[in-house]
Amino acid sequence: MTERVLTAPGGRVGWATWTTFIIAALFLISLWAIEFSPQIMLQVPAKVAEDLKAYYPPDMAYGWEAVLPAIVESIQIAWVGTIIAAILSLPLALFGARTLFPRVARIVKFISATARAFPEILLAIYFVPIVGLGPFAGALAIGISSVGMLTKLGAEVVESIDFGPVEAVEASGGSRILALRYAVLPQVLPEIVAHWLFRFELNIRASAVLGVVGAGGVGGVLLNTLSYRHLEKAAAVLILTIIVVLAIDMISGAIRRRIINS
Repeated sequence: MTERVLTAPGGRVGWATWTTFIIAALFLISLWAIEFSPQIMLQVPAKVAEDLKAYYPPDMAYGWEAVLPAIVESIQIAWVGTIIAAILSLPLALFGARTLFPRVARIVKFISATARAFPEILLAIYFVPIVGLGPFAGALAIGISSVGMLTKLGAEVVESIDFGPVEAVEASGGSRILALRYAVLPQVLPEIVAHWLFRFELNIRASAVLGVVGAGGVGGVLLNTLSYRHLEKAAAVLILTIIVVLAIDMISGAIRRRIINS
């Protein structure tokens, strides 16, 4: 039985082998750069278990009184931000499809990549001085940050459609705008809406962090409890946040499956 070797014809090392070596080398260099220590890693589970004891028992009375309103605010921030991103990303996704607008698509893809380069937390830090402390800054940060990813995913969906109906509309005298309305949108909207819902799930997690910089949501409550070492209250914040996020994930996932399979 002969062994299979990742070599190119002529006995030379193939690209797959070189790629593996490069990835392994970059991994080892990164471990050294972040000062990775096997001894510390072995101690982490015991230290985490010891630290969690300070959070018990959680103050659920505080959770129901102070945390739930903040969680609702985080959901509202994520929802408004997602709607903003959906409205902006739909036309950008259409113009970003190379099969429909090859010249404009390059500009749109550059805009999309630029928007993806800024995390929500950095945008929130930028918007807070402009619009003031509160959830509106968080909604703007999430909306702008989400535009980049939704545009990219939407453009990929548009590029994968059956181009036959588009050609049929244009062959019958219809404009490109009519082709988008009657041939493109009916094909892509279900999958694009599914992407919007998935992004909403991610935005809820992001909105829970934005309160740290004063952009509203449950993050501010969590920061206050940790700052004053009220760990039992912090535990209630974490527990309720996790429960709500998991529930929304389940509901959103069911809706996405129904939309895609319909």
